[in-house]
Amino acid sequence: MKKDYLIILIIQITETLGFSLILPFLPLYAKSLGASPLTIGLILTSFSICQFVSAPIMGRLSDHYGRKPLLVFSQLSTFISFIILAAADSLWLIFLSRIIDGILGSNFTIAQAYLSDVSGEKERSQAFGLSGVAFGVGFLIGPAIGGFLAGIDYSIPSLLAALISLGTIIITLTSLQETVKRKGKVRLNGEMFKLKAFKKYLVDFRIKCLLAAFFAYSLAHTVWVSQASLFTEKLLGFGTQQMGLVLTYIGFLTILLRGVLLKKLIKIFGELPLQKIGIILSGLGLLLSFFGAEPLIFWLSLTIFALGTGLARPLLLASLSKQVSSQEQGSILGVANSLGSLSRIIGPLMGGAIINYFYPGFLGIAAGLIIAAGLVVDLKRPKIKVSSAG
Repeated sequence: MKKDYLIILIIQITETLGFSLILPFLPLYAKSLGASPLTIGLILTSFSICQFVSAPIMGRLSDHYGRKPLLVFSQLSTFISFIILAAADSLWLIFLSRIIDGILGSNFTIAQAYLSDVSGEKERSQAFGLSGVAFGVGFLIGPAIGGFLAGIDYSIPSLLAALISLGTIIITLTSLQETVKRKGKVRLNGEMFKLKAFKKYLVDFRIKCLLAAFFAYSLAHTVWVSQASLFTEKLLGFGTQQMGLVLTYIGFLTILLRGVLLKKLIKIFGELPLQKIGIILSGLGLLLSFFGAEPLIFWLSLTIFALGTGLARPLLLASLSKQVSSQEQGSILGVANSLGSLSRIIGPLMGGAIINYFYPGFLGIAAGLIIAAGLVVDLKRPKIKVSSAG
């Protein structure tokens, strides 16, 4: 493994681990301070709303000023947010913690741009696959540790997450080499905050189709995953321990597929066909989950879904990164991550409405149809690559 890949992999694992530590207890923490279910939902979505606005801005700034300083800045904001969360004794401090991390902590956006910088086009899918491995490793162990420590005191996992975040800052400062030559000053004017990058990339039909496919995949994924606990509780009677097993299984498959098999599969099938296979498998797994009241079918649908998502996300991101010049990697990936954040704003609301008003199995049907719509749009892309350099 290239040294640059290894450093970014370590950074992303620690970033994901820090974030996943707080996931199991954050709603309960807010509830203990008097939050209603609606308020808890607003806390969870506040991070994604801020990320939706900030991700393309941070990505563009990293194109301009360099990856390393922006990455350190975003990591520092994450560190501060965890310290605030550990000290929170009121709901407004919990809100403040999530908003600070969301508006300034675009760590993954900048790290993905760095991966694009240090990898050639042929290596890029593998590089994004490694990013997925980092995500899988973090989520494989983070929630279990966070849940256990929160049983002692809510502040302990927050402080541990802050300590881990501090470790990523040290690694970045001491081990990461800059890949972008600093340019002149960039103005933080109104145009930047109007997300001008969206307009630019949506003019290009090929990129527009890819972004639509990525958004459909992200939205479908969020619709199902955000309500997976209620889904399994209602259909299978799963509690927290069984749900932990589900998350561990998904994390294991993600690591296996993206860390071990992705490069070999690309050689066998090619990137674009494999991307389509990933999207199709994701949709089939979701549709099959309609029959998830039968345990065997549930685990089968979960396996198909996990394998599909393990392929779809890194290959979609790699395809997007290849449509623009090396100077725009942060911008295009920032736009993609903003769309991911938008899906994490809309998805839980859609999923919650379905769980509340319909048979839980319709959650998979709705998510599967969303992915199907994204696949149809993606199939309309021209086969000849459109040049977006500039």
